[in-house]
Amino acid sequence: MQQEAEEKSTKQLSADMYYNYEDLHSRPFITPDSEIPESLLHLSHSFGYDSGRRANLQLLDDRTLIFIAGNLIILLDISTKKQRYLHSCSGSGIGSITTHPSKEFFVTAEKGNQPNIIVYEYPSLRPYRILRGGTENAYSFVDFNYDGSLLASVGSAPDYMLTLWNWRQEVMLSCKAISQEVYRISFSLYNPRLLITSGPAHIKFWKMASTFTGLKLQGLMGHFGKTAATDIQGHVELPDGKVVSGSDWGNLLLWDGNAIKAEICRKEGQSCHAGVVQPFSLEDGQLMTIGSDGVVRGWDFESINMVDSDGNSSRFEMEPMNEMVVGHNVCLSSMVKSSLSNSFIWFAQDSNGAIWKLDLSFTYTTPDPECLFSFHAGAIQGLDVSKKSHLMATTALDRSVRVFDFLAKRELTTNRFSQGGTALCWAPPLVSQSGGLLVTGFEDGVVRLLELYDPQRLQEFTGRSPKGGTKLHLKQAFKPHNGPVTAVAYERNGEILATGSSDCTVFFFTVEEKYNPIGFVHVPGPVQGLEWAPHSHSENRLLILCQSGHVVEVQRPDPEAKKLTKTFQLSELPSRSFRFRSIKSHIKVCTLSVLALRLHYIILYQVYF
Repeated sequence: MQQEAEEKSTKQLSADMYYNYEDLHSRPFITPDSEIPESLLHLSHSFGYDSGRRANLQLLDDRTLIFIAGNLIILLDISTKKQRYLHSCSGSGIGSITTHPSKEFFVTAEKGNQPNIIVYEYPSLRPYRILRGGTENAYSFVDFNYDGSLLASVGSAPDYMLTLWNWRQEVMLSCKAISQEVYRISFSLYNPRLLITSGPAHIKFWKMASTFTGLKLQGLMGHFGKTAATDIQGHVELPDGKVVSGSDWGNLLLWDGNAIKAEICRKEGQSCHAGVVQPFSLEDGQLMTIGSDGVVRGWDFESINMVDSDGNSSRFEMEPMNEMVVGHNVCLSSMVKSSLSNSFIWFAQDSNGAIWKLDLSFTYTTPDPECLFSFHAGAIQGLDVSKKSHLMATTALDRSVRVFDFLAKRELTTNRFSQGGTALCWAPPLVSQSGGLLVTGFEDGVVRLLELYDPQRLQEFTGRSPKGGTKLHLKQAFKPHNGPVTAVAYERNGEILATGSSDCTVFFFTVEEKYNPIGFVHVPGPVQGLEWAPHSHSENRLLILCQSGHVVEVQRPDPEAKKLTKTFQLSELPSRSFRFRSIKSHIKVCTLSVLALRLHYIILYQVYF
């Protein structure tokens, strides 16, 4: 293993030295001489949370949560729900965050070409230190040691560098962690010279060793033995040096040295959790675990610590001491404890798009889990705004459709379905005078018409309606496609609805009290978008954009066409098409040829002269 220790600075940095945030943070890309002001757009509010990102929830004080949303760090006040923002400095996003044990600092480890780690002071939010050179493209995890004097970081592809930082002086010691992704890195709570990394089918035990050439990092790979190799999302060290890790199938693995001493399961061979399990803390004699099943369990630490094994990775059966079922549509992925002393309050990251407040005192008076915030889980597939009010609607593959009041900066209602949402359109006033009709497409080819429960209030809607007062009701559902619905669009007169799909078809419907099918047309590729001709055009045609690069233009179908045909296929509908072709590969070939030619001339010049 190649290791290196290098000092980035030979002089001590002043304790009261700070950087200027305005000189560091990313800004919009503006074309030179365009005269577009940088302040043309400003961030008003964020409704997003990257709930699928590992350890994307930290606590700065008893009321302030911090997490990553795109290119932003969001500081969220739990009580007032007010948000503050920090932009990334690279402009390419943020890989990981963590907080200092004192809560006086927090860290953003960025993405981009040769990204930096920024240490911010809290609550001033001033950049205090910039750590450079720890990875090539992105950081995947960062963590402080117990007393906060050292920071550990691990990079993603291609280098996977493990780096220890004397972060106050911006000095580092680094080596290659492993030749694959690392999910998590943590310092030992009991031995300041020990670390643990884990990830896909591996766990590795590290120690900082003093040698003749200075401090070195030495790693020992864990051996699964007779136990099936598993991805390890989380691990906890026990006071005597043993380590408990999770597994993909829900059982806990007890490591002694770099070998598995026992596999811990429930009685009669039941798994500790259904699905992925992660241990996250030792609390009051209990080993605490969370699972993708939405359950928190506490296990007797002494029983685990006293496990005796013959070294053949035998199973040890036990039952949890305590249990809390957070929810049945919940996938717990990380936990952070309240900063208040003697508190049993924890905040949980739900990968299905939520942040929970949990009381883990496990008493008869323990309150039920409280969902503090709810978000889309994953990328938003469809978004549109109302033409008559300050409302917007979104849908995603998390099977939800949500309506927001963007002036009041709050979510009004959420409906969940059996399939993920893939397209959404807010019906124009020509179609719905109340302004409350949504057309939503789903990944199973179904189109649903959803109407707000009290649409008459939309024009004067103030965002102060009682919680739960606004609801979406299903008006009609039909299934025109065999693949995901990718686009929906109303014709300019509001008389026809067109729906497109990845099954390479576009279906037309009459817009009446009940939508009725007119027919469909085949197109050369999966549908990417639909655009009807505006009123300024003499002919009423539909432009169909395909993922294959084809563009098809079809005449508006006659709503009476179905009466004249035996099938729904509109084979006689006038159309014309063309195809965009990518020249990117040709540009690359030409560029390489020119470079090779120039290099050839340089060589000739050196030879002949």
